[in-house]
Amino acid sequence: MKLSVIFVNYNVKYYIEQAIRSVLLSAGEIPTEIFVVDNNSSDGSVKYLEEKFPQSQYPDLHIIANLRNVGFGRANNQAVKRARGEYILFLNPDTILTEKTLHDCLDFADKHPDMGALGVKMLKTNGEFAFESRRGLPTPWTAFCKMTGLASAFPKSRCFGKYYMRYLDENKPEEIEIISGAFFLTPKTALDTCGTFDETFFMYGEDIDLSYRLKLSGRKNYYYPTPILHYKGESTHKSSYRYVHVFYEAMLIFFQKHYKHYHFSLSVLIKTAIYVQALLTLIKNQLTGLAKFFTLGKKENIERFLFLGRPEHFSVIRDIAERYGLDIDCMEADAETRPDGHLSLQQEITNYRYIIYDREAYRIDQAFDIFQRSSHRHDICIFTPECQNIITGRDVFTYIAS
Repeated sequence: MKLSVIFVNYNVKYYIEQAIRSVLLSAGEIPTEIFVVDNNSSDGSVKYLEEKFPQSQYPDLHIIANLRNVGFGRANNQAVKRARGEYILFLNPDTILTEKTLHDCLDFADKHPDMGALGVKMLKTNGEFAFESRRGLPTPWTAFCKMTGLASAFPKSRCFGKYYMRYLDENKPEEIEIISGAFFLTPKTALDTCGTFDETFFMYGEDIDLSYRLKLSGRKNYYYPTPILHYKGESTHKSSYRYVHVFYEAMLIFFQKHYKHYHFSLSVLIKTAIYVQALLTLIKNQLTGLAKFFTLGKKENIERFLFLGRPEHFSVIRDIAERYGLDIDCMEADAETRPDGHLSLQQEITNYRYIIYDREAYRIDQAFDIFQRSSHRHDICIFTPECQNIITGRDVFTYIAS
């Protein structure tokens, strides 16, 4: 087995279905097995996935159903114990791979036997480059620059901006320090040497810790600029108290684990900075919530959609629009008749918020290329006929056959 892909799922059955289908498409003839570890979802994820991917048709897709939420690291480790792949790919359920992603990454990995882990070029839903695609080790100095705003003020500085390493060319392969857990490819032998995820972390920080341990073992971590779409943690509620508490608690665990040798006064300073940042984040979230409360009742602009694809899918799209009260226009188009997609429409697309690309009309890598060249004023949606739903960064609109 060449590759084992591991997902941890929690109440995102539509996102993970789309992600699994993109993995199957990207893998092609590569011998690949897929593990879905469900952390006691309440949305019927396990039954839904078993119906969508029956064992008789997908014998290499395995579902592990936990009876409680055991956390991200422990759930991944459950699957690693059963994985047979030469390489292990930890992949978030709110991602979409292109037809080339796995071939590009495995080819790079095979040519770099010193590799500890590999990350990729992650795109936001509007086509912008996601800075977390490359990160530096959060040393006390790097963390200080991030928390004080120095990293934002001098993003291209090698001194102040190391957290996101924006001084590197996003379109060139580079050696980096931290690989995002959203897409984390590593050789199985590397995990055998330095261990898997530290289960002390519940949901955040595990990728930082594992990346660092891979480096300490003598391996190198790399960034490769093949694009994927990352809905950026839509499976979590980042405005909640729980998110803020768990995230900053993870930062404290990492600091105490790897930097406990620092002078006591510096340790106190770093810990204080983490708590202050957590407090400021909570205050900001509360103010945002109050602002939304006081604007209740105001007329909201209707968000419009444009579907570019095959006419045989128009009826499904229109049924979805009617069911959810969406404003969706359909246009017959494909990569041959309209290779630049929505970019060729110029003024005609100014009133649309979402552009839906039909996967049978455009390859995923073609759609991503179009969005990377766009003005980033629109959000991308991929319509996969097998899924028959429209997924945005915030919502899922599902077709229900009558």
